[in-house]
Amino acid sequence: MISRVRVWLNRTYAENVFFMDQLRRNPQDRAVEIHATHGDPNSPVLAAADTSAMEPEGLSPAAYAEFALDQCARRGIDVFVPRLHQEVIVAHRAEFEAVGTALLAPTAAGVAAFQDKATAYERVAELGIPVPPWFRVRDGSELVEAVEKLEADGHRACLKPAAGAGGVGFRVITRSPFSMAQLDGFPSTVVPLDMVLRALRDGGEEVNWLVMPRLEEPEVSVDCLTGTDDRVRMTVGRTKNGRRRGFTLDERWIAPARLIAERFGLHHLSNVQFRMFGGEPVLLDVNTRAAGGLHQLSLCGLNAPWAAVRLALGEDPGDLEPPFLGADYAVVASPQRLRPAGSPWGDEEPAAALPSVPAQSAPPAAGPAGASSASAAAGARA
Repeated sequence: MISRVRVWLNRTYAENVFFMDQLRRNPQDRAVEIHATHGDPNSPVLAAADTSAMEPEGLSPAAYAEFALDQCARRGIDVFVPRLHQEVIVAHRAEFEAVGTALLAPTAAGVAAFQDKATAYERVAELGIPVPPWFRVRDGSELVEAVEKLEADGHRACLKPAAGAGGVGFRVITRSPFSMAQLDGFPSTVVPLDMVLRALRDGGEEVNWLVMPRLEEPEVSVDCLTGTDDRVRMTVGRTKNGRRRGFTLDERWIAPARLIAERFGLHHLSNVQFRMFGGEPVLLDVNTRAAGGLHQLSLCGLNAPWAAVRLALGEDPGDLEPPFLGADYAVVASPQRLRPAGSPWGDEEPAAALPSVPAQSAPPAAGPAGASSASAAAGARA
């Protein structure tokens, strides 16, 4: 009799309720029990899990790694999918393996290579993969110099933290003063240069920003699944052009993503993002974790989360080729039930006390056979 697989997701994105759903609906019909932890009691992943718990606050990364190791040992975790403090956790891989837990995460070197976007651009460019022009800036004078150089070449400058994920801190620089036009409609990522300089001056702190041209759509996110032998088992691109989403196997995007996953030890799940610059694809970012939109590959007949768990367990799912490319789609919000407000947290919270709405409870979107409502991705972030 094949035993059930116990999987833990720590402080992850709300969209990963769909990741969890795909694990349960795996094609081998294997029992999967999911444990989730988070710092927000209203995270939908807590309600969607079989057992859940609040994470302790205020832990240093090293202390968090000790907490994680204890969780895995006490709860009998077979596969741990770390997002928070991934870089510290993977450095202790041998200790997790000693308590019987496999980490569904890249090598320590692979994670470290993409902690800093500027360093990552340098290393990726060494492989011959195009990257956009970029400048690392630490203060106001360096910011002005970078913006002027980009504008002189006819580009619109933008900035983002050199370390970060999910588009947090991204801003587009404008020379236009703040006006009523920027108070009309929805909030914008556009910010006047003089306001940024004033904030830098008043804050008196050194920053670590990347300044680069505003890149053009389409944006293509290539989801990769790679074995510990560095052989890529899956590469499928998800395209984004405004509201319209779709899929691609175009080698302009696939080949460089595959090369990055192979060369940097991005084992298990990773995501490589591209945009257009001067009519050519250039690297935008590399995520050493599963993308929030990974579940959308179910519209192509793929269950990438389950294949990744099998790889982590030492099983080889073989090469994952999409049997078809799903039709274009749009991403919309989907209601997800939460834990009852004010309910006590015990050492274990049974699934019966945490009812959840399945990710596919809404009528399936029209599309190829096997396509699910994966396009209804929850918009909230961790």
